[in-house]
Amino acid sequence: MPGEHTDTTERPAATQPWWRDAVIYQIYPRSFADSDGDGIGDLGGVREHLAEVSDLGVDALWLNPFYPSPQRDGGYDVVDHRDVDPLFGTLADLDSLLDEAHTLGLRVLLDLVPNHTSSEHVWFHAALASEPGSTERARYLFRPGRGAGGDEPPNDWQSVFGGPAWTRVTEPDGSAGEWYLHLFAPEQPDLDWMNPEVRAEFESILRFWLERGVDGFRIDVAHGLAKDAEMSDLAGRFQTSGLAEAGHPHWDQDEVHEVFRSWRRIGDEYPGDRMFVAEAYLRSPGRLARYVRPDELHTAFNFGFLMAPWDATELRDAIDRSIDSHAEVGAVPTWVLSNHDVVRHVTRYGGGAIGRKRARAAALLMLALPGSAYIYQGEELGLPEVVDLPDDVLQDPTFTRTGGRERGRDGCRVPLPWTADAPAFGFSPTGASWLPQPADWDVLARDRQAAQPDSMLQLYRDALRLRVERLSGTPTDDARLQWVDPLDDAWGPDVLAFRRGPNLTCVVNLGERSIALDRDARGQDVRILLASETLGDSHELPADTAVWIT
Repeated sequence: MPGEHTDTTERPAATQPWWRDAVIYQIYPRSFADSDGDGIGDLGGVREHLAEVSDLGVDALWLNPFYPSPQRDGGYDVVDHRDVDPLFGTLADLDSLLDEAHTLGLRVLLDLVPNHTSSEHVWFHAALASEPGSTERARYLFRPGRGAGGDEPPNDWQSVFGGPAWTRVTEPDGSAGEWYLHLFAPEQPDLDWMNPEVRAEFESILRFWLERGVDGFRIDVAHGLAKDAEMSDLAGRFQTSGLAEAGHPHWDQDEVHEVFRSWRRIGDEYPGDRMFVAEAYLRSPGRLARYVRPDELHTAFNFGFLMAPWDATELRDAIDRSIDSHAEVGAVPTWVLSNHDVVRHVTRYGGGAIGRKRARAAALLMLALPGSAYIYQGEELGLPEVVDLPDDVLQDPTFTRTGGRERGRDGCRVPLPWTADAPAFGFSPTGASWLPQPADWDVLARDRQAAQPDSMLQLYRDALRLRVERLSGTPTDDARLQWVDPLDDAWGPDVLAFRRGPNLTCVVNLGERSIALDRDARGQDVRILLASETLGDSHELPADTAVWIT
């Protein structure tokens, strides 16, 4: 069978499902590596660099969409959920990638896009060709307009990308007709998840990929599948984007949990601990925990942690709230610092030298926390956000939908630098690149960092190796962190320190002054395992620096 497992990873004997403490590497294919020279990354490029991903020390990889698509939203406008776009390769390429990844001991997650389809999907073409009230239109959310002649949208909902969330169609007879909902771009019509045909279709899609050997799925917009049946106005009560508040009419409706319970039953039919991770932007950690109850999804991204500023109190609060809410349902939190939708954290944490220093410390903080973690491609190289891309190269629909007021997400999607002295830094054999790379990225190229013992790349390698040695094989519930409070205020309120069992203590100095490290907060001598910066012989932990000690 395509993608059958031959796991060769050397890890401690498993005492829990792999995903509970896994580190998963996110690959945005069009920006990872280009194998055919067209300037767009592809599955061939991913296959060529699987050894480097494995060498980093991660457990799995997550592939952003590679499905057939007009690419109006970076592939999240899907025409066919069971195939590969020729831009990225073929279904056979995907099968080979699965086989090769499994041989290296890497599991593979796919990006599932269930909230909407492309407007070029056969279903949507059928809906446009059919009459109001037809079974074809019932797969989507068509509604009559308000006002005289139905000339106004059905409600005041706005698109996440800017502008109204409704577009009016022309009926088959040429008259102005109904409106359809698109919480994102007009080319991404929302499906009606109260329709049994929609649910059956995606259950079939899940089985298609699970039977090919896929190890799990990241669920795009997991909190958005169900909408308030009344389609009530936001009326200024709720925001469209950002972390959603409870009661929002098109985010986090209770009916989504029926969908995920059915998906969990399907995933559990297959061997190998297949798993789901939810993208759900929710304000309340308690609401988020409902998605990872024992009969629903396995994990969910922790955006409260990602969005927390570089502040000890804010980060500790985000960590505590996440761990506590997940513990109530027997789940583990999932930590992430960057992804393809947010400003890279080197830039969020201040940019330049201070941003890189804080990003190094944040890596040790995240990788010491209990649960699973995600690394976004290029994070291990310390890539910053590219903030000065020319207007004429931007492709994110947010840029055009907001009339240029918002730059969009292209800045975190610039292709990776592999080789310092090669055209396009080794991203493409022809030197082509769908987005331009900064000229000074040569110093961040992977080949150059691989030869530097103090590079960001080496820090990630060392941290991931020590994570396995010190923390793997221990049931996560028994390895919950224990905060270490300072004695005599020696460290002060700007220091986060916690123990993970008997083998590792993480100390992060988020303040402006150095702290003594010759003894820990319990007054015991310390042995340094790994530090985010060179400490020398002073036994002091500088500002914006983290250390693992025992």
